Amino acid sequence: MTAPLWERPTGRESAADRGEYAAPTVRSLLDEARTSIPLSEARLLLRHILGVSHAALEAHPERKVSLQDTASFRALAARRAEGCPVAYLTGCREFYGLDFHVTPAVLIPREETELLVDIAVERPVRRILDLGTGSGCLAIAVAKQLPQAQVTAVDVSAAALDVARENAARHGVAVRFLQGDWFASLEGERFDLILANPPYVAEADPHLAQGDVRFEPRGALAAGPEGLDDIRRIVAGAPAHLAPGGRLYFEHGYDQAPAVAALLAQAGFVDIEQRRDLAGILRVSGGAQP
Repeated sequence: MTAPLWERPTGRESAADRGEYAAPTVRSLLDEARTSIPLSEARLLLRHILGVSHAALEAHPERKVSLQDTASFRALAARRAEGCPVAYLTGCREFYGLDFHVTPAVLIPREETELLVDIAVERPVRRILDLGTGSGCLAIAVAKQLPQAQVTAVDVSAAALDVARENAARHGVAVRFLQGDWFASLEGERFDLILANPPYVAEADPHLAQGDVRFEPRGALAAGPEGLDDIRRIVAGAPAHLAPGGRLYFEHGYDQAPAVAALLAQAGFVDIEQRRDLAGILRVSGGAQP
């Protein structure tokens, strides 16, 4: 007896029959992604999607990954291959041992800026100001290390301040956030220590068109033809907001140490000091109010 038409074999299997929709494994997804991005970055993105530790990811390479998580991971890997920073894709970056939420509205925290926290911890004082706070990483790390200090953080960007306030709440620190252009919102106020990680890249610097910085807010990076426009404003404005004996410290470019030392001297700062980062580069300069 001939089988009904709908029961007859067609010679064609469905995609499901062939297993094309079977959930991939951790190993297969990492092998797939490493053809377009570094394996270390692929691991970070997959850990972010799965919500697991590095050890858990490494211990279970044959773990099945759901189709939804697979699609999410592939989307992030594709964006990273296009150049989008990992920190923006995961929404997280570590700074001074703390995890900070980051978005494209803020500069991604960098290890060299931790030197400013070290300086603050060496010189514990009562009133501290962080200029251009961005994600709030500097102000919050200082407040975490010096819980008795009164920390104020300023940024011109309302979107950046939203991120900073969220990070302060996450880490349970009391930081006063103000919106303003450098010292504009601080009339009559004086501080014992002023810290800043201002824009210091020259506007024509080719690095602005390369790597992760292409996706970061340009206003947090570039500052005039020499990269010194904002540093000049900070050095000129700081004396009116420093208590007697108060100190100013700020981060700058690898080749700007002679220029910023001259600016500090011209503004009347004394006991001028320049610090090297972990790479041996003069990265932070500062001085005292007479």
